[in-house]
Amino acid sequence: MNLDLLIPEYVRNFQAYLPSKPDHLLQQEYGVPFLHRLNNNENPLGPPPAAARVIASFPPERAAIYPSGDSYDLREALGLRFGVSRDRFLVGNGSCEVISSVIKAFCQAGDNIITADKTFAVYEWVAEFSGIEARLVPLRDYAFDPQGMLERIDSRTKILFVCNPNNPTGSYWSRQTLIDFLEQAGPERIVVVDEAYREYVEHTDYPDAMELMERFPNLVLFRTFSKMYALAGLRAGYLMGSDEVVDAVRRTSVAYSVNVQAQQAALAALSDDREHIAATRALVREGKSFLRPLCDRLELETVGGEGNYLMIRVPINDLLMYRRLMKRGMMVRSMTGFRYPGWIRVTLREMAVMESFAEALEAEVKAIRS
Repeated sequence: MNLDLLIPEYVRNFQAYLPSKPDHLLQQEYGVPFLHRLNNNENPLGPPPAAARVIASFPPERAAIYPSGDSYDLREALGLRFGVSRDRFLVGNGSCEVISSVIKAFCQAGDNIITADKTFAVYEWVAEFSGIEARLVPLRDYAFDPQGMLERIDSRTKILFVCNPNNPTGSYWSRQTLIDFLEQAGPERIVVVDEAYREYVEHTDYPDAMELMERFPNLVLFRTFSKMYALAGLRAGYLMGSDEVVDAVRRTSVAYSVNVQAQQAALAALSDDREHIAATRALVREGKSFLRPLCDRLELETVGGEGNYLMIRVPINDLLMYRRLMKRGMMVRSMTGFRYPGWIRVTLREMAVMESFAEALEAEVKAIRS
């Protein structure tokens, strides 16, 4: 069998993403009795209590029954929460699936999408392994550059992806910046605003993209239950858009892709999130307030606006620092894959873990410099 004749060139040229090994294997490999996960921006508080109860009481017999094929009850709850029709929502198996659905719905060979060069990589990846050009615009002062993105638009530009706030830098566009961008981008293309970390933002100038949809019907919004709501292991994300846009995207989405437990837990999380969000925000504030002075003292540059993470420039190759910290039971994200060589990204967690990480980081930095 000659696979080169079967596999499109753009798939052959794409480098597959290799996830890390399971934690128990990593512990064996690095010889550590524990492993603190500071790499995937998970919420250490776990899901809101109502969602936790749904997960804990899930009846085994439900595993034999197919879920709602279109997450009907969850979409109904989202519609009630935000005061719009359930038909304006589409739920997917994490936000990665809805990214794929949007690109499949609007792009064909010869088209292009535009996003930043240092942001959530799945926009670029899905486009490229689908044979669609991904035009990457450099960040400006660690933030998406609206003018730079507008200058890359041509007649074959179908989608512009904006991560707001941006992963991994934590920068965000204000409401006015987003409005100006939408006005200049025009209605001839889709503008996606990915708000995966929106619940972590407390600034009053941060935009609620939902409020802008009546004015800009080409605006599509992504949100997720993986981050603030701590349901990353169940995979549930959603998009919202105009009736016409969502109808087009629904044609390319896979029915039954969101499992029963994910739908039920996400629905419960929506009903019980006020105190959970407040507690998580407090944990993140405390973590940033603790780590930044430490990095200043160690003369390590940091970048991190909004979101539950902080980027740190380290004095050696980031992959080497990853390995050194792993030997101390601290799993961080090396940032070469984000096009930030020499940086690590650290998820902000409870203080006991932050203190252990600080001790490990300081010991390694001093050892490197000695």
